[in-house]
Amino acid sequence: MTQEGPMQAAQRLMRPDLPKRFYKSAEAARLASGFTVLLDGRPVRTPAKNEVVVPDERLALALAEEWNAQTTVIDPSAMPLTRLVNSAIDGVAREPEAVRAEIVKYAGSDLLCYRAEDPERLVARQSAAWDPIVDWAGEILGARFLLARGVVFIAQPDEPLAAFAPRLEKLDIFRLAALSAVTTLTGSALLALALLERRLSPEDAWSAAHVDEDWNIELWGADEEATERRARRYAEMQAAARLIALGT
Repeated sequence: MTQEGPMQAAQRLMRPDLPKRFYKSAEAARLASGFTVLLDGRPVRTPAKNEVVVPDERLALALAEEWNAQTTVIDPSAMPLTRLVNSAIDGVAREPEAVRAEIVKYAGSDLLCYRAEDPERLVARQSAAWDPIVDWAGEILGARFLLARGVVFIAQPDEPLAAFAPRLEKLDIFRLAALSAVTTLTGSALLALALLERRLSPEDAWSAAHVDEDWNIELWGADEEATERRARRYAEMQAAARLIALGT
């Protein structure tokens, strides 16, 4: 038997053991206040022990799918939709205004507003992917965002940010959590808004968010660890897009 070294022991202690699957089946169920997920007849709860109640049966069914997909252990990293719903109930429900403000703050330094100075091919790619969304946002908000060359911060006018905020007011906690996730995953509140308003598909929004990264991959090749990390983030993006779609 190989003796465990100090590095291996430290790494093992840093990785929490995943709980074993303790239920036979998960199913969606109707409640007086909405829908939930039952694990062998018992309602599932969030990490903060709040009851999971969602407004749409389709969402409850999608959550049940994730629970049923678990095998010998329950792996939260393989349950992005469940984690989003938990964050909506445990976090967003307590401070929805703070979440809205954070999304608007992202719009103030949006990825799409910062353009490369060169090379020309990258500049052209950014323009092709980003200009239509910036133009569209200017049209629906009635105020345009400013564009900058390079990484020097440029303060956006008050008008587009003030017009952006009301677009978030009518979102329930679940779509607000999803929109926040898309914003942080892409670095762009404008891409998140375009996804919400069905101006972009999830795939197109994700592609637009990675123009620079894809350019660098073409030049220098892909890094295995970065590729795995991107795949995990894309799964989170898909879950957020699904949550947005289920709320419309």
